[in-house]
Amino acid sequence: MTPMLTDLALVCRRAAALGILVLSAGCHVTPAASPDAASALPLKKLRLYETGVGYFERSGNISSSSDSLPVPASHVDDALKTLIVLSDGKARVTGIEFDSVLSGGLGRSLAALPSDADRPLTYRDMLESLRGIEVEVTAGGETWIGQLAEVTDAPPTPLSPPAAPAPAAAAGGSSAAGKAVPAEGGPGAPGTQEDLYLTLIQRGGAIRRLRASRVDQVRPVDPTVADRLGAAVGALSGRAAQLRRSLRVLAQSAAPVRLGYIAEAPVWRSTYRLLLDGGRARLQGWALLHNDTDEPWAGVSVELVNGRPDSFLFPLSAPRYARRELAHPDESLSTVPQLADKTPDQLWGDNADGSMSITGMGFGSGEGRLEGSHVTRAPKMRGETARVDGSAEESDALSIGNLAEIAQAAGVENGALFTYRLAGGLHLRAHGSALVPFTQQDVEAQRLTWFEGDEERGRSGARLVNTTAQTLPSGPIAIYEASGFAGETGLPRLKPRERAFLLFGLDLDVELRTTSQQPEDVTQRLGFESGYLTEHFVRKHRRRYAVRNRGGQERRVYVALDIVKNASARGFDAVDFDAASQRPLGVLRIAPRSKLEREVTIDEALLHALDVRSLSARALREKSEIAALSAAERATLGAAAKLFEEVEKADRETATERSTIDRIGKDLGRLRDHLEALGDKSGSPAGANPLVVRILALEDELSGAQRRVEQLEAQREARFAAVKGELERLR
Repeated sequence: MTPMLTDLALVCRRAAALGILVLSAGCHVTPAASPDAASALPLKKLRLYETGVGYFERSGNISSSSDSLPVPASHVDDALKTLIVLSDGKARVTGIEFDSVLSGGLGRSLAALPSDADRPLTYRDMLESLRGIEVEVTAGGETWIGQLAEVTDAPPTPLSPPAAPAPAAAAGGSSAAGKAVPAEGGPGAPGTQEDLYLTLIQRGGAIRRLRASRVDQVRPVDPTVADRLGAAVGALSGRAAQLRRSLRVLAQSAAPVRLGYIAEAPVWRSTYRLLLDGGRARLQGWALLHNDTDEPWAGVSVELVNGRPDSFLFPLSAPRYARRELAHPDESLSTVPQLADKTPDQLWGDNADGSMSITGMGFGSGEGRLEGSHVTRAPKMRGETARVDGSAEESDALSIGNLAEIAQAAGVENGALFTYRLAGGLHLRAHGSALVPFTQQDVEAQRLTWFEGDEERGRSGARLVNTTAQTLPSGPIAIYEASGFAGETGLPRLKPRERAFLLFGLDLDVELRTTSQQPEDVTQRLGFESGYLTEHFVRKHRRRYAVRNRGGQERRVYVALDIVKNASARGFDAVDFDAASQRPLGVLRIAPRSKLEREVTIDEALLHALDVRSLSARALREKSEIAALSAAERATLGAAAKLFEEVEKADRETATERSTIDRIGKDLGRLRDHLEALGDKSGSPAGANPLVVRILALEDELSGAQRRVEQLEAQREARFAAVKGELERLR
C-alpha cells in the first residue's frame, strides 16, 4: 500500500528525502509580499476597543521605498473592509494592491490535489498531482525528462542496510542513489517496505518504469506547476493565517498621508486599586495591553476606548467563484469514445449500459452581523436577589414611599465612546505585554460594614461613587487602607455619578443581632381584575437592631432589607439603595468601641392576587368588614358573599349527588357479579329474575343522578358568574 502521511510536516520530510524540489519550496514558504521594516509605513496611532478590534493608523510619505501596510493574512479581510485614507488632499491614493489570499480548497484545486479538506495529504497524492505533467526524474545519477503517466502500487522492496549520508543532488535535497527510504506507515512483511511505480513517457516516446524508492528527486519542468504546489502547501499549512502579508499603497504623489484600518487585537482589560485613607479615597486604573503583532511599537500613541462599536468578520480577500447552471444536450454524450480502450465484446460482457453519473453542486451566500460582543466582566460581588414574602408583590395602587428615589444618579454619557489617551508614546516589543496606568483620580468612597441577613457575618465594604468625568470599565479592584492590603473584589462598569457597593472581606470588629416581631398586614383597598380579587395592604414590621463595634473607628453599618421599594423605614440614621440587587439598605452609625440598640419601623405596600374560585362566602364577608374600605366597597363584598352562598349550596348538592352515583355504581357492580355467578341456575324467567329487576332499577336511578349533577354544575357556573359580575364593581 502507499505510505500515508498524517500531516504536512511529514509530507515535507518525505519530499526532502526523495528530492522533490517543489515540495522543498512549498514546505518552507516565505511569502514574497513580506515587507522589511524599511518598506512599511510607520505605525503612529493605535486605538484599542473592548470588542476585540484595534484601529491602526500609519502615516508618512508614500514612495517607492515606503508604501506598504504589513498585516497578517488572517487580518487582510478586516483591513480591506475598513481602510480609510486621511490626507490634506495633496496625496492621491489610486488603490491598494495585495496578493490574493489562497483558500485551502482553491489551493488543492489548482494543484490537482484531493478536494477532501479533512483527508491528510500523502506522498502518493503529491506524485499523482503531477500526472500528465512533464517532469524531470533523477535516480542513481541518471536523469530522464518526460510526462508522468501513472503512479501505481509496486511490490514491497527489501530494506537495504543503512548507508553513509550522500551530498544533496539539488537545491531541493536528495537521497543517495539506490538507497531505500523506509515507508512512514502501512503494514508490510518483515524486512520490506511499501513502494510505488512511476510510469514515465519520455520525450522520445520511450516508456520507463521507476521504483519510487530508487528515485532521488522529481521536479516539474514548468515552474508554474511548482508555484501552484508550493502555494497549495502554504495555504494548507497550519500557519497560513499567521503569514505576514502586505497591502501596497498605489499613489501618484509623495505627499504625507495617513492610512487607518481595523484589525483584530487583544481586548484591553482594566484593573484597579482603591486607597482608603480616612475620609479620602484615591482610585488608580491600570490597563493591560498586548502587542500580538510581529512589529514593535515605537512611540505609538495609544488610546483605550471604553465602548463597544459593532464589528464583524467578512470574507473579501480570497477569490470567490459563483456556480452556473449546467446546460447540456438532452442525449447523454460521453467525452470518452466507447471503443477507446475496449472492444464491443468487452463492453457487452461488462454490462455497459451507457449510464452517466452526475455530481450535483450548490452554493449559498449571505451576510450577517455578530450581535454579541466580548465583554469583560467583573468578579461576582453579591449573588442575592430581591425577596418578597410568600406570594405578595409590590403594590402599585398604594403609595407609601419610594426607597429607590435615593438610588444613584443616572450615568451621563456625552457620546457612544469614551477614550483614555495614554500619556506619551508607548514603546512595546513585538509579542510583548504591558500594564500601563490610564487614570488616577480622587473619588468619593466611604468605608462600611455590610450585613446581608440576620445570620450573616459582617462584610467589609466601601460605597464608591464615580466622581470622574469618564465611564469606568469593569475589572478587578484591590482595596488598600492605611494598614495595608484590605481585600479585593470586582468593580462593575460605572458611568459618571453612578455608584457601587464593593465587598472585599470579613469585618470581625462589628456584630449585629436582629429581633423581629410578627409583621402585621393591614388591608387598604380591594380590586378585581381577570377573575382575581386583588388585595392591597400594608405590611408593618417592627425590628430591633443591636450593634456592637469593637474597632477603633466609627462604622457605617449597612443592612440589606428584604422589602420592596414602595416602602418607608423609620429609625435608621439613613436609608440607601443598592441598584445591583434592587434592594433598600438601612444605615446605622456606631461610634468606636461602643454598643447601639435601635428600634426600626418599616411599612411596605404589597398586594395579594386571589383566584375568586379559591374564596368562600365567609372570606368575602370578613373582607366586607375591613374598616379601610368605603361603604360602597363593603356593600359590594356583602352582596358577593350572599351570591357565593348559592355557589356553595350548589357545590354541596353536587357533592351529595356524586356520592349517590358512587353508591349506585358499587351496588351495580355487586349485583352484576351475582348474576354472572348464577348464570341460568336461578330458575326464573329473564324478565322475572329479581337480580335483573334490581339492576335495571339501579341503572334508572344512576341516569337520574347523573342528569341532576349536570344541572347543578350548570347552576353553579351561572351563580359563580353572578359573583364575578358583582365583584366587577370593585374596579
